Amino acid sequence: MTTHTKKVIFIVGPTAIGKTHLSIALAKELNADIISCDSRQFYKELKIGSAPPSKKNLAEVQHHFIHNLSIKEDYNAGKFEIDAIKLIKKLHQTNNTIIAVGGSGLYINAICKGFDKIPKISKQIRERATVEYRNKGLAWLQKEIKKFDPEFYSNYDTNNPQRLLRALEVFQETGKKISSFKSNKTKERSFKIIKIGLNIERSMLYKRINDRVDIMMKEGLLKEVDSLLDFQQNNALQTVGYREIFGFLNGKNTLERAVEDIKKNTRRFAKRQLTWFRKDKEIKWFEPHQLIKIQKLISEL
Repeated sequence: MTTHTKKVIFIVGPTAIGKTHLSIALAKELNADIISCDSRQFYKELKIGSAPPSKKNLAEVQHHFIHNLSIKEDYNAGKFEIDAIKLIKKLHQTNNTIIAVGGSGLYINAICKGFDKIPKISKQIRERATVEYRNKGLAWLQKEIKKFDPEFYSNYDTNNPQRLLRALEVFQETGKKISSFKSNKTKERSFKIIKIGLNIERSMLYKRINDRVDIMMKEGLLKEVDSLLDFQQNNALQTVGYREIFGFLNGKNTLERAVEDIKKNTRRFAKRQLTWFRKDKEIKWFEPHQLIKIQKLISEL
């Protein structure tokens, strides 16, 4: 068995659990950089709704993959794997420890396990799939995926149109299921992987989520979403916090209802995140305040 001196410590868990606060504390202790595995935080236009680290946090510790892309750019977990592994190799030249943080299980797996090569999708297929989704809606897209790729449908977030569109594009391009391109073989990495999961009692988590949404609204989420109205069909904006306010701006509901829907959908999202992470037996679970216990575990591994 290979013994790795270099490591990547993953801090995972549901949204609003306190991953940012803990990762900053650990990074300071270990003099480590932080890699964001939160796919929404990649986009520079999503300054409020993606709940990125504060300017103070970003000044305290060097972060990577925060606001490094535009919503107009085409990006996915496969590209992230290439970029993240390249960065990890570079950072490990000067520091043996890196911290990776996020609630996007797919993007965490990109680093931990890697992906099989998915066929390139032609521009025509991509545009056709997008038009079909816009005209027929999410329910139609879910039904299509469930019909031709039930394995993918059962294992991924079916409320995320970006993921479902990817599966549809692959099927339309190749006639094969996207799951058929996944060998489930984990790529060998040149570093040790340590996974720390954060969780608290459900009612406490839900209160944190509700409070965070209220704070986002006070910070100007409505204005941010309004500035992105012309791009509302963009894949990067098919996400909680943006969809609901687009609905209000398009006259489909009241602002009060939109805010309540953001809270409800974020709670549902957190539940799905926990379901995903609980399947991973490599994760060691803690409460967010247990910094000393987490530090002890890391020192022993």
